[in-house]
Amino acid sequence: MNDKTSRATGVLFARVLLGIIFIMQGYGKIFTYTVPKVYSMFFKDFEKTFLPKWLIWGTAYYTSYVELICGFLLIIGLFRKFALFLLVIDLLVVSFGHGLLEPIWDLQHVIPRAVLLLTILFVPGEWDRWNLDTLLHRPNPAG
Repeated sequence: MNDKTSRATGVLFARVLLGIIFIMQGYGKIFTYTVPKVYSMFFKDFEKTFLPKWLIWGTAYYTSYVELICGFLLIIGLFRKFALFLLVIDLLVVSFGHGLLEPIWDLQHVIPRAVLLLTILFVPGEWDRWNLDTLLHRPNPAG
């Protein structure tokens, strides 16, 4: 295996692993529990803060659907940059929320996602060769 293939394999692994982590998180929120149940389990306490209720509800829906949809997009490699930026916002919102209610001592869920996300963002785009974005934007050889 040459260096280009090794790099492409590493980026594919990081992208798909991050996608699986997020898609399963979103799937659980939307289909296993439903967003209203997730709201009552995890978001209701934010009503005691300065945040308006509409923003808390919006955040519950945003994080649930962004994790599901962007996780899927990362796995298949479609709209990768767009998905990554939405997930950056997701992680920032989640980290802020956890810190708002209590000191963030347990970062076991945030740090692995952040490291994978940063890895994918920092590596040159041409290293991520195996994805639908590249396939769909490949120049037409007959054209």
